[in-house]
Amino acid sequence: MLLELAAAGADVAVHYRTSEEAAAETAASARDHGVEATTVAGDVTEPDAVDSLFSDCESELGDIDILVNAVGPLPQGRWDELSLDEWRTAVEGCLFSTYLCSQRALPPMRATGWGRIINFGVADARDDRAVPMNFPYFAAKKAVLQFTRTVAYDTQDDGITVNAVSPFAVENTVVDVSEYPRGRPATFEDVAAPILFFCSDAADYISGQNVAVDGGRLQEA
Repeated sequence: MLLELAAAGADVAVHYRTSEEAAAETAASARDHGVEATTVAGDVTEPDAVDSLFSDCESELGDIDILVNAVGPLPQGRWDELSLDEWRTAVEGCLFSTYLCSQRALPPMRATGWGRIINFGVADARDDRAVPMNFPYFAAKKAVLQFTRTVAYDTQDDGITVNAVSPFAVENTVVDVSEYPRGRPATFEDVAAPILFFCSDAADYISGQNVAVDGGRLQEA
């Protein structure tokens, strides 16, 4: 998905926490599109680490005008069988990281009068569906969608839009696709398409919205 932004002409920063080699390879692939690319490391659930990695990015690439909040740890299990630490991992990784990175990105965006924030939700968090399995993840992602609406409202006069993209399943996360909509998971290009749209001038009046990239799946199915 980051490479689709690079292909569209955006300079990019690849965030990682432990996968340094993979991040470096992704940045190298981005440079093949003729853009600048760097890697930044840090725990995006920690305020000081967030400030540091944003500062590193700004020193390499300049002001950040597009932020994609894609972190989303998924502790797997029933809600009543997951430990408190696993609950914290889901909530902090999905929600707190989105809050901290958005908070850090907004002042320079407001100063320039232009910015795009795209948050990652998940398709099954759109409505009031009961999900006993992996509940902390879905609860945190539902909060991310509400946060998206809140920040969109708060930035409506600043030249900034804030939207969300919510995949169901993506190509690197599934094996059996026999019961999936259209017989396949979403490709990275499928997920990147609304991100590219939200970043474009054509979406300048669209904020606070969520696009489900789920092939038309019904949650009840």
